[in-house]
Amino acid sequence: MKNQAVVIIPTYNEAENIEPLVQSVLNLRPEVDVLVVDDHSPDGTGDLADRLSQIFSGRVFVLHRPGKLGLGTAHRDGFRWGIEHGYERLVTMDADFSHPPEAIPLMLEQLAGAGMVIGSRYVKGGRTEGWSLTRKLNSWTANFLARRLMGLKAKDCTGAFRSYRAEYLKIVPLEKLVACGYSAHLEVLYYFQRAGAEVAEVPITFVNRQEGQSKISGREIRETFKVLFFYFFHRPRISSDQSV
Repeated sequence: MKNQAVVIIPTYNEAENIEPLVQSVLNLRPEVDVLVVDDHSPDGTGDLADRLSQIFSGRVFVLHRPGKLGLGTAHRDGFRWGIEHGYERLVTMDADFSHPPEAIPLMLEQLAGAGMVIGSRYVKGGRTEGWSLTRKLNSWTANFLARRLMGLKAKDCTGAFRSYRAEYLKIVPLEKLVACGYSAHLEVLYYFQRAGAEVAEVPITFVNRQEGQSKISGREIRETFKVLFFYFFHRPRISSDQSV
């Protein structure tokens, strides 16, 4: 019998991490399924994910994409897949162990009273480890601007570690999102807030990746500013036929 929740893990060159991470997620209680969304990783991450899907048939699934298309689009494709396959709750997390898998059960539990739960670095009890001062300032600035320019209310607006109720994801106009990369998190949060969904935050410790390369680039930063100012000037609404 299929589980009610699926954890979406986008990957690009995560061969060092994907096997131990998937095993950690599969060991959680209550059980959840896993969807790996791989962007044709040159290091063979997609092949490793395929092997895991054979070993853990019915619990691990793989969505192969033709190239590096961006984290935001990976989440969109994962959302569509999860909704099409009937999952009621969906989780997004990074593949590099920066997000603690052990927080997932609490994040899913909190969905009983919320539409989205953020694994938050910036609520009481949350923190980061291994960040440079520059990265801390960049993150603080992005969150400050997201609240000021987009009207977002969460303390951690930019984090990718989240759980969602599918009924709210269905009202997000995924095809109209501006961002391809990390700043798509801001857009999805914006539409949840527009829809009146309760957004909860639970504290996590975000640990800087130990293996592999960071995917944050100057292009990602430029795209974030594009998203911030687009929503500041346009304030798009959810159409009446999309409301929950």
